[in-house]
Amino acid sequence: MKTKFSQLALIAVIGLAAAGTSYAHEDYSETGTNHWLSHVSESKSAPMANQQASFGYAATKNADREITLAGGSKYLNVTRLETVKINVAGRSVVWTFDTLGTVPFPLSNILSGADGITVYVTENPSYQGG
Repeated sequence: MKTKFSQLALIAVIGLAAAGTSYAHEDYSETGTNHWLSHVSESKSAPMANQQASFGYAATKNADREITLAGGSKYLNVTRLETVKINVAGRSVVWTFDTLGTVPFPLSNILSGADGITVYVTENPSYQGG
């Protein structure tokens, strides 16, 4: 009985020691800034503010293709991570569909004057598992 209690106590001590080390964090207080903000903002791979929209962002690169939607158009089919120049009613935008999933959304979310047009996003085959 005493041996089992000793074993349980040893297991508990090891578990607590392991849990305590998971809370260890490097101290950034020497920098005089908000450490939680400074080391996050230094990341070069973090998306820019315009890249955090759930339906993508305005692109700075050339479009993979150009689409002109005539009056009466009801939908636009694109592939996730595709960059498209979209022309509707005299307005245009170059857009990268870096979406959070493939849920359809109104094109008017990204281009004013595109009321009544739904964007359908399909998954990019390059990023599908298998």
